[in-house]
Amino acid sequence: MATLREDADKIIKAALEAALPDNAVKKALEGHTFSGGRVRLVAAGKAAWQMAKTASDLLGSRIEAGVVVTKYGHSMGPIANFDIWEAGHPVPDENSFRGAQAAIDLVKDLTAEDTVLFLVSGGGSALFEKTLVSGEELADITKQLLACGADIVEINTLRKRLSAVKGGKFAQICAPAQVYSIVLSDILGDPLDMIASGPAYPDSSTAADAKAIIAKYGLKMSESALGLMEVETPKQLDNVTTKITGSVRQLCAAAKAACQKLGYEPVVLTDCLACEAREAGAFLGAIARTHSEADHSLAFIAGGETVVHLTGTGKGGRNQELALGAAQGIAGLSGAAVFSVGSDGTDGPTDAAGGYVDYTTASRLKEQGVDIFEVLKNNDAYHALQKVDGLVMTGPTGTNVNDVAVLLLKREI
Repeated sequence: MATLREDADKIIKAALEAALPDNAVKKALEGHTFSGGRVRLVAAGKAAWQMAKTASDLLGSRIEAGVVVTKYGHSMGPIANFDIWEAGHPVPDENSFRGAQAAIDLVKDLTAEDTVLFLVSGGGSALFEKTLVSGEELADITKQLLACGADIVEINTLRKRLSAVKGGKFAQICAPAQVYSIVLSDILGDPLDMIASGPAYPDSSTAADAKAIIAKYGLKMSESALGLMEVETPKQLDNVTTKITGSVRQLCAAAKAACQKLGYEPVVLTDCLACEAREAGAFLGAIARTHSEADHSLAFIAGGETVVHLTGTGKGGRNQELALGAAQGIAGLSGAAVFSVGSDGTDGPTDAAGGYVDYTTASRLKEQGVDIFEVLKNNDAYHALQKVDGLVMTGPTGTNVNDVAVLLLKREI
C-alpha cells in the first residue's frame, strides 16, 4: 500500500500538470485569425516562458518578434527570435524595468493593422514594470505591503498608480495596434484588472480605493508617490480583446480527480481560500479531528491564496506555514496528512513549492526540541519542515494559478 507521502506526491504532480498553460494557450489561439499586419508578442509573469513557447510553436514566423519577462530560474532556454528577461519577484528589480522597457520599445511603432499578442500570468505585477517612482521606493512600498499582510488586490491597486504600464496603461502604449490578451489567472474570482495589475485591462479601482489602503496600513510614501494616488487610471480601452484561461478551479478539480483515483472520497471545501496561512492549516486540522472515525479514506481540498503576517525573521512561505499550522491538529491521528503547494513551484522567497506534514510530524519535531508555536511566531516553517523531510520541492513549474491545500485521511483497506 502506498504511503501518505507517496499519495501526496502523486496528487501534487497531477494537479500541477493539469494547471500547465500549454493547453490553455492553444485553446485561446484556436481559430483566432490575426489581421494582415504584423504580430508581436509580449509575455509577462511566472508562466511567461511556457506561454510564449506554446504561442511560438503554434504561430511560428507569424510572430515577428517578442519580449518575454519572467522570474529568475523560470526561463527554460531561447525561443525563436524572442528577447527573454528574467527579473525580480515579489519585489521588482532593475531587470523588471529593463524587460518592460524592451516591451515598450517593441510595440511603440505599430499601426492599427498590427496586433500585440499579450500573454499574462501571475507575478507580472513585479516582473513587468516601468515605475513612476524610484526603484528603491517601489521596492520599499512593496515590502511594506507584503509585511503588513495586504492582499493581492490591495497591493495591485497601489502598483497600478505607481506604474507607467499597469492598470490598462500598456494597452494605451500599444495603441493604435490591437491587443489580443491571453490571461492565466492567479487571483480568486479572476478579476482581469487585477491579474498582473491589469496592464491591458480597464481599471475598476479608484484613487479613493488607493488612498484608503494607504490609510488602512499606515504606509510610508513620498509626496510624489502620494501625488500619483490622485491620478485616475484608464476606465475604457477600445483596442483590447481578452481571453482568460486557467485558474485555481482547474487546480482543485485536478487534485480532486487524483484523490478519487487513489481511493479517497474527495470534497472540495473551497476554491476561494483567503485567510491567514497558519489559521487555514489549523482549520484543516480541526476537520481531520471531526472526521477521524470515518470508515473510508477522505480528502478535503482547499484552493486559493492565504496570507502571512510577518512577526519574525525566519524563512518560509504561506504554503509551508499552512502545512506546519496543521501539524498540531492532526498529531496522533493515524492516516492523517496535510500538504499545501504553490502552483508556480515556489513558495515565498524559498526553493520549496510548499510543505507536507502528517500525524507524526509534531512529535518528531518535539523530539528535536522544536516548538511549532515558536517556529510559526518567527515565520521559520522552512527550517522546521526541513528537519522532518516536510518540504515539497518541484522546481519552477511554468504556471501560476494560486495554491492548493489537501487534507488526507487514509484508511487501511
